[in-house]
Amino acid sequence: MIKYNLTCKKCNSLFDSWFPSSKEYEKLKSLKHINCPNCNSLKIEKSLMSPNVLNSKKEKTEIVRTEKYAKVKNKIKEYQKFIKNNFDYVGENFAYEARSIHYNKKKKSKGIYGKATIDEVKELDEEGINTEIIPWVNEQDN
Repeated sequence: MIKYNLTCKKCNSLFDSWFPSSKEYEKLKSLKHINCPNCNSLKIEKSLMSPNVLNSKKEKTEIVRTEKYAKVKNKIKEYQKFIKNNFDYVGENFAYEARSIHYNKKKKSKGIYGKATIDEVKELDEEGINTEIIPWVNEQDN
Protein backbone atom coordinates (compact mmCIF):
# COMPACT_ATOMS: atom_id res chain seq x y z
CA MET A 1 0.00 0.00 0.00
CA ILE A 2 1.11 3.53 -0.74
CA LYS A 3 -0.30 6.77 0.56
CA TYR A 4 -0.26 9.92 -1.55
CA ASN A 5 -0.90 13.56 -0.78
CA LEU A 6 -3.29 14.70 -3.48
CA THR A 7 -3.81 18.28 -4.57
CA CYS A 8 -6.70 19.63 -6.61
CA LYS A 9 -5.35 22.03 -9.22
CA LYS A 10 -8.75 23.70 -9.56
CA CYS A 11 -9.57 24.62 -5.95
CA ASN A 12 -6.18 23.89 -4.27
CA SER A 13 -7.73 21.42 -1.82
CA LEU A 14 -5.34 19.01 -0.16
CA PHE A 15 -6.36 15.47 0.71
CA ASP A 16 -4.75 12.07 0.88
CA SER A 17 -5.61 8.55 -0.17
CA TRP A 18 -4.24 5.02 -0.04
CA PHE A 19 -3.58 2.95 -3.16
CA PRO A 20 -2.43 -0.67 -3.57
CA SER A 21 0.42 0.53 -5.79
CA SER A 22 1.56 3.45 -7.90
CA LYS A 23 0.35 1.55 -10.99
CA GLU A 24 -3.12 1.32 -9.46
CA TYR A 25 -3.12 5.07 -8.83
CA GLU A 26 -2.19 5.71 -12.48
CA LYS A 27 -4.87 3.29 -13.66
CA LEU A 28 -7.58 4.96 -11.55
CA LYS A 29 -6.47 8.41 -12.66
CA SER A 30 -6.55 7.43 -16.35
CA LEU A 31 -10.07 6.01 -15.86
CA LYS A 32 -11.05 9.35 -14.24
CA HIS A 33 -11.98 7.73 -10.93
CA ILE A 34 -9.96 10.15 -8.80
CA ASN A 35 -11.67 13.47 -8.18
CA CYS A 36 -11.60 16.30 -5.67
CA PRO A 37 -13.99 15.77 -2.74
CA ASN A 38 -14.65 19.54 -2.61
CA CYS A 39 -15.20 20.64 -6.21
CA ASN A 40 -15.39 17.29 -8.05
CA SER A 41 -12.55 18.30 -10.41
CA LEU A 42 -10.48 15.60 -12.09
CA LYS A 43 -7.38 17.84 -12.12
CA ILE A 44 -5.57 16.01 -9.34
CA GLU A 45 -1.82 15.76 -8.78
CA LYS A 46 -0.02 13.50 -6.33
CA SER A 47 3.07 13.61 -4.17
CA LEU A 48 4.48 10.85 -2.05
CA MET A 49 3.81 11.26 1.65
CA SER A 50 6.70 11.12 4.02
CA PRO A 51 6.74 8.30 6.55
CA ASN A 52 5.35 8.99 10.00
CA VAL A 53 8.15 9.86 12.35
CA LEU A 54 7.25 11.02 15.79
CA ASN A 55 8.89 14.19 16.88
CA SER A 56 7.90 17.21 18.88
CA LYS A 57 8.04 19.53 15.84
CA LYS A 58 5.44 17.41 14.03
CA GLU A 59 3.24 17.31 17.13
CA LYS A 60 3.45 21.12 17.44
CA THR A 61 2.54 21.46 13.77
CA GLU A 62 -0.52 19.25 14.34
CA ILE A 63 -1.57 21.39 17.31
CA VAL A 64 -1.22 24.57 15.25
CA ARG A 65 -3.12 22.97 12.36
CA THR A 66 -5.89 21.88 14.74
CA GLU A 67 -6.12 25.38 16.21
CA LYS A 68 -6.31 26.94 12.74
CA TYR A 69 -9.03 24.46 11.77
CA ALA A 70 -11.02 25.40 14.88
CA LYS A 71 -10.72 29.13 14.06
CA VAL A 72 -11.87 28.58 10.49
CA LYS A 73 -14.75 26.39 11.65
CA ASN A 74 -15.85 29.04 14.15
CA LYS A 75 -15.74 31.75 11.46
CA ILE A 76 -17.86 29.55 9.16
CA LYS A 77 -20.37 29.10 11.99
CA GLU A 78 -20.53 32.90 12.43
CA TYR A 79 -21.30 33.28 8.72
CA GLN A 80 -23.92 30.53 8.94
CA LYS A 81 -25.64 32.30 11.81
CA PHE A 82 -25.70 35.55 9.83
CA ILE A 83 -27.08 33.77 6.76
CA LYS A 84 -29.77 31.95 8.76
CA ASN A 85 -30.87 35.24 10.36
CA ASN A 86 -30.89 37.33 7.18
CA PHE A 87 -31.81 35.01 4.30
CA ASP A 88 -34.72 32.68 3.51
CA TYR A 89 -33.90 28.96 3.37
CA VAL A 90 -35.30 27.33 0.22
CA GLY A 91 -33.72 23.90 0.66
CA GLU A 92 -33.30 21.71 -2.42
CA ASN A 93 -35.29 24.24 -4.49
CA PHE A 94 -32.43 26.76 -4.62
CA ALA A 95 -31.89 26.66 -8.40
CA TYR A 96 -35.63 26.93 -9.10
CA GLU A 97 -36.07 29.82 -6.65
CA ALA A 98 -33.00 31.66 -7.97
CA ARG A 99 -34.34 31.41 -11.54
CA SER A 100 -37.78 32.50 -10.40
CA ILE A 101 -36.36 35.63 -8.77
CA HIS A 102 -34.07 36.37 -11.73
CA TYR A 103 -36.47 35.83 -14.62
CA ASN A 104 -39.68 37.04 -12.98
CA LYS A 105 -37.91 40.07 -11.51
CA LYS A 106 -39.40 39.16 -8.15
CA LYS A 107 -38.55 41.61 -5.42
CA LYS A 108 -37.68 39.80 -2.22
CA SER A 109 -37.10 41.47 1.08
CA LYS A 110 -34.45 38.84 1.84
CA GLY A 111 -31.98 36.89 -0.23
CA ILE A 112 -32.18 33.11 -0.38
CA TYR A 113 -29.91 30.22 0.48
CA GLY A 114 -30.25 26.49 0.02
CA LYS A 115 -28.75 23.45 -1.62
CA ALA A 116 -27.70 23.04 -5.25
CA THR A 117 -25.51 20.62 -7.12
CA ILE A 118 -22.30 21.76 -8.81
CA ASP A 119 -24.05 21.33 -12.18
CA GLU A 120 -26.98 23.50 -11.07
CA VAL A 121 -24.59 26.23 -9.91
CA LYS A 122 -22.74 26.09 -13.25
CA GLU A 123 -26.04 26.36 -15.14
CA LEU A 124 -27.12 29.34 -13.04
CA ASP A 125 -23.78 31.02 -13.73
CA GLU A 126 -24.16 30.39 -17.48
CA GLU A 127 -27.58 32.04 -17.30
CA GLY A 128 -26.08 35.11 -15.64
CA ILE A 129 -27.52 34.35 -12.21
CA ASN A 130 -24.92 35.16 -9.57
CA THR A 131 -24.50 32.62 -6.79
CA GLU A 132 -21.87 31.88 -4.19
CA ILE A 133 -20.81 28.52 -2.80
CA ILE A 134 -20.33 28.71 0.94
CA PRO A 135 -18.80 25.96 3.09
CA TRP A 136 -21.35 24.67 5.57
CA VAL A 137 -20.62 23.00 8.91
CA ASN A 138 -23.25 20.80 10.51
CA GLU A 139 -23.95 21.69 14.11
CA GLN A 140 -23.44 18.04 15.20
CA ASP A 141 -19.99 17.81 13.61
CA ASN A 142 -17.02 18.04 15.91
